[in-house]
Amino acid sequence: MKKKTTLDIIKQSDKTSLYSISFEMDGTTEFEKFVYEFEMNATYNRDYQRIIAALQSILRLGALERFFRPEGKMNDSVAAIPIEGGKLRLYCLRLSEQIVILGNGGIKTCDSYEQDPKLYGYVMDLQRFEKILNESIENGFVSIQEKDLTGVDDVTFEI
Repeated sequence: MKKKTTLDIIKQSDKTSLYSISFEMDGTTEFEKFVYEFEMNATYNRDYQRIIAALQSILRLGALERFFRPEGKMNDSVAAIPIEGGKLRLYCLRLSEQIVILGNGGIKTCDSYEQDPKLYGYVMDLQRFEKILNESIENGFVSIQEKDLTGVDDVTFEI
């Protein structure tokens, strides 16, 4: 079954735009779900703070490769934050040094995200979204203008 999703801007700086996908069924972005789940979690507070600090650095300096751990497949842009330490992961799409699409994340208890159904689902959603987004760019419906994705306002993507 296809899921309907939109793309929402989370935060922008002079260097970078952070977006997040939002599924039509609940209207909350995947990044907001991550924040709600872990912001007040005492067990993973240090990991959560490390992720938030990385996002602040990304906004200040740009979405430099050094802030991201490559995940997913060779032909996609899926990455995880933070790059080292801790058990908490936030999955995202690093489209460029200026555009990042934040997904959801969770506690990594296995060697790879594929072994955890919840984390695997988050990565698969991002991979499917990137495929549809790339098709929209190729077809001229969406374009990348430096740190902005134009043409995504009020568009529903089916992944």
